[in-house]
Amino acid sequence: MTQLSVNINKIATLRNARGGDRPNVVQAAKDCERFGAQGITVHPRPDERHIRYQDVYDLKEVVTTEFNIEGNPTPDFLKLVKETKPAQATLVPDAPDAITSNAGWNTIKHKSFLTDVILELKELGIRTSIFVDPDEKMIEGAALVGTDRVELYTEDYAKNYHTNREQAIAPYLAAARKAQEYGIGLNAGHDLDLDNLKYLHNTLPGLLEVSIGHALICDALYFGLENTIQLYLRQLK
Repeated sequence: MTQLSVNINKIATLRNARGGDRPNVVQAAKDCERFGAQGITVHPRPDERHIRYQDVYDLKEVVTTEFNIEGNPTPDFLKLVKETKPAQATLVPDAPDAITSNAGWNTIKHKSFLTDVILELKELGIRTSIFVDPDEKMIEGAALVGTDRVELYTEDYAKNYHTNREQAIAPYLAAARKAQEYGIGLNAGHDLDLDNLKYLHNTLPGLLEVSIGHALICDALYFGLENTIQLYLRQLK
């Protein structure tokens, strides 16, 4: 079964909009786990506009499922990851002012940098994943830098799903098969929701984990957090 990791950034965004500690990010993570989530994902950014660095330290003390920290591997980010030692670190090449992640790594151009960072993290026992576009050449490059997994950037799939889902999934299927060929674990994330998740799950071979935040938290406003997590888990069966 593909694991569901709930990205709780949006909960922190809501908290930060008013100040104070409501909703409480730590409690939300604990509740997500209690409701069935198999992992918690956070993506701290340099301006701390949603998840704060202190949140990461606090969450490390309570998360009992898989803790996944994703972000651009700047010195500050790497320091945070090394000190908290999550189960997984997902490296994402997002600019500091990016609203959300919008591209995967060029694993060929950044081969030396990624190799060095991944080696550092793996020496600490942290599983590594790198955010990539559904491009077979980028998967080949990922194999050369030594990553444990890749996370396929699924915005294009989600955008084109309702127009032609077979065409939308095609490059992702090719990338997934290439990952299997190289023995790389497969994750996926970005704009996945209750409409498009099941088809992705049923089509991609070897899909180990999906990280979902924005759509899941939006659905929770209508269905409640517990029910929403259960609805997403059903799509992954």
